[in-house]
Amino acid sequence: MSDAALSQVPGLAEAARLLGAACIGVVVVAIQRRTRHGRPLTRSMEQAHVLLCLAGALMMLIVGDSMPRAFGIAGAAAIVRFRTPIEDPRDITVLFLLMALGMAAGLGLAPVAAAGTLFVCVCLLLLPRCQTPSPRAMKIALVAEGRRFPSALVSQVFAAHRIEAEPVEFSQGRQASVRYRAVLTRETSIDAVSAQLLDGGANAITSVAWETSKKGLEP
Repeated sequence: MSDAALSQVPGLAEAARLLGAACIGVVVVAIQRRTRHGRPLTRSMEQAHVLLCLAGALMMLIVGDSMPRAFGIAGAAAIVRFRTPIEDPRDITVLFLLMALGMAAGLGLAPVAAAGTLFVCVCLLLLPRCQTPSPRAMKIALVAEGRRFPSALVSQVFAAHRIEAEPVEFSQGRQASVRYRAVLTRETSIDAVSAQLLDGGANAITSVAWETSKKGLEP
């Protein structure tokens, strides 16, 4: 449908553009998730990416060719960014969206304000349901009897449970101990992993301790 046809229905053209922006954000985040190396993005950060793309489209609808509006948005964005103590990237992005919606209402752009409000609410409701649970970041401390640590066996157990782990600390004395930094899915059973590592002492592992990383991926 052309812009001329869309413009005949109040707010429909704006809604189509906002829908396009939201779709772009979802597609880019999906590709980024598959191609990103290392620690994955948090769920909040992924949602912030989509909402920020939507915010950009909404702000452009408001600004149009008006230079004063552009400066007004830049000033308001700076205040929100540097004067608001918020850690969650999704929350700060929602503030930008609300700022844009408020400006649209204040400028009398009723179709933009209505379409923007609808799409923001729909995105906030759908984004948490459309995404898979984010991985957990944890620390694992293993202690083995004797001076030799069964690294190969531990690696096999981690691989069987799809746990990405890297050793960060090693100590050797009467007992060998290794601390790992690990990333595992929400479905992975810690008890099952611990039981397989211990295996009644057959694997020489005598102790398994799990600790949630303070810099985890998502609480």
